[in-house]
Amino acid sequence: MSNKISKTKRSQTKKTRITPAKLSQDGPTPFVLSTGLSLEALMGKFLSLFPKSSLALWLGGKLFYDRAFTPLITLWYMVFQHLSGQSTMEHVIEHARDRGADHLSPKGKPLSKALRSDSTASWADARQRLPVAAVHQALRASGQVIGSAVQERQWHGMEPALLDGTTFRLRPLGDIPKEFAPHHSGKSSSPYWCLARSVVAFSVATGAVLDCVIGPTKRSEQALALEMLALCPWENTIFVADRNFGVYSVVRGALHAKAHILVRLTASRAKKLAREADVKLEEGLDQVIQWNPTSHDQCPEPLTKEPLTGRLIAIQVHPDGFRSFTLYLFTTLLDSQITALELAGLYGQRWQVELDLRYVKTQLKLEALHCKSADMARKLWLTGLIAYNLVRAAMTMAAARANKSVLSLSFSRCLKALNTWLPKAKKDNALSSWKYLLGRMARFTLPKRKKRRPSEPRAIRYFKRDFPKLVGDRAKAREKLTLADAKS
Repeated sequence: MSNKISKTKRSQTKKTRITPAKLSQDGPTPFVLSTGLSLEALMGKFLSLFPKSSLALWLGGKLFYDRAFTPLITLWYMVFQHLSGQSTMEHVIEHARDRGADHLSPKGKPLSKALRSDSTASWADARQRLPVAAVHQALRASGQVIGSAVQERQWHGMEPALLDGTTFRLRPLGDIPKEFAPHHSGKSSSPYWCLARSVVAFSVATGAVLDCVIGPTKRSEQALALEMLALCPWENTIFVADRNFGVYSVVRGALHAKAHILVRLTASRAKKLAREADVKLEEGLDQVIQWNPTSHDQCPEPLTKEPLTGRLIAIQVHPDGFRSFTLYLFTTLLDSQITALELAGLYGQRWQVELDLRYVKTQLKLEALHCKSADMARKLWLTGLIAYNLVRAAMTMAAARANKSVLSLSFSRCLKALNTWLPKAKKDNALSSWKYLLGRMARFTLPKRKKRRPSEPRAIRYFKRDFPKLVGDRAKAREKLTLADAKS
C-alpha cells in the first residue's frame, strides 16, 4: 500500500472538526472558571463525592449485614481500581490491609483489622451486592457537586451539555450475550466479543459526566438518549449534539424534559424543513419554523407527535485546511438576542465530547471490560465514569483557583498527580498537600503547537506477526492443538 495519500482523500476520511475559533475570531471562548470557595470548602466538595448519608438513600432502603466491605468502601474501591490502573482483586486486598480505607470504615471497626484472610472472595461478593441503581445515583450526584463548586459555567443562563454515544467491549461470559448482543465479524461462528452501547452527557464548562445510559447495540443512540432525558429533569440545560441526534424524537424528548437543544441537521433534512416552511435554504438563514413529525418518527410514551417550534439556521463555516461548507442547525431557543453566530460557536464546542470519550476509554481503560455478568459490566462502566469525574473535579477546582479553563489542562498529567496525592489525603497535612496539588494541576497546561498537525487517514496499518490470526472458536482451536500434539 502506498504511503502517499492525496490531500482530497485525507479530507474525506478524517472527521471534520469545527471549533469556535474557526467560526469567528470574535466567537465564544472556552469557559474560564472561577470560585468563591476557600481551600477547605473546595476540599469538602471534593470529599463529598462519596457522602455516607446520600449513599444510604441511594440504596433504596436495602439492608446490608455488618460486613467488613460496607457499601461506601465497596464503591470507593471500585473507583480506586480505575484510578490506580490496577484491576486485580489482589491489589484491593493488599491496599485494604495496608489501612488504605480505614478512614471510610465505621468507628471502631477499621477494615484492615476486619480482614483476617488474604482471600479475595469477600471483595468479590461485596462488588456483587452493590446495586447498580446506587452506583448510577452516585454518578449523577458527582456531576452536580462538581458544577456547584465553580462559577461562570453557564451560557445565557443555561448550562450547556454535550450529548454523544460510544461502545465498549465485553467477553461473552455468563448472561452478557443475552443482555448485549455478540459482535459477529468475518467468518467466525462463535464471537469473541460482545458490544454494549452507552450515551453520555458531558458538561461543557467542567467536562464532568452529568448522566449516562447503557444498552445493547440493537438500541439506537437516539432511543438511549430519550431514555436518559426521561430519567430526571433537565431544567436550565441546553444539549448540543451532532447530526445523529438531529431527529424529531430527540428534540421532542428534550422539550419534554424541560430542556433546550441545539443539533446539527443533515443537508437533506434541512432542505425538507425549509421546503415545508416555504423558506429558501441559503447562507445566513435564521428563521423560526414548525417541525412537523412524519409517520417514520418514533416517539415512545409519554411523548406526543405535535409540531415543534424552533429556529432553522444556515451558516457558512471556513475550517482551516478544508473546504468551506454550510452548517445547518436547529435549536429550540427562540430568543432573538442569541445570534446565529453565538449558536454556531456553541456548537463548535461539541468536538470536546470526542476528547472526553477518548479520555474515558484510553486513560481509564474502559474500552474493554473484563467481567462475567451484565450487572457487573454496568457497575464497572459507571464506576469508571465516577473515577473520570473524580479527576475532573480536581481539574475543575484547580482551574477555578487559577481563573483558567478546564480545557487548557492536561487530563493525563492531572490523573497521575491525583493518583500520587490520594494516598497522602488521609494524613494530618491533607489541606496543605491539597493546595499543592491544585497548584500543580493549574500548571499542567496543554502545549500550544506552533506547527499544524498533518491530516491522517482513519485507517490502521497491519503489522504481520509470527503467529497467524485466530479464526473461529478458541475452544475448538485448543482441541485441534491437542490432537496435533497427540499425533506428534
